[in-house]
Amino acid sequence: MKARLPQGMGKGNGNMNQMLKQAQKMQDEITALQADLEEREFSASVGGGAVDVTINGKRQVLKLNIKPEVVDPNDVEMLQDLIMSAFNEAVRVLDETSDAEMSKLTGGVSFPGLF
Repeated sequence: MKARLPQGMGKGNGNMNQMLKQAQKMQDEITALQADLEEREFSASVGGGAVDVTINGKRQVLKLNIKPEVVDPNDVEMLQDLIMSAFNEAVRVLDETSDAEMSKLTGGVSFPGLF
């Protein structure tokens, strides 16, 4: 009894070479997107604009603006919470943007460890 392969299979290395080329192209596009994301800026504002944070794609803080009226020496904890919240929100925006754009490239397929 002969085994039957699905149509297009078993006809040489043509399909495999094409798959490898597509995988390499996707890898190149992902690498380019990651480099682009690292250069972009992502901002968030909390406390009604009391604290604004801008980060880059490497999660480095580029700008931090604090309205003077929220600086209360008797309530440093509130200011710390606002700064942390703004930073975490900016990171969330970065992650959402990265996930959405990677999904466009990969057709929604996740590659663990790649991004």
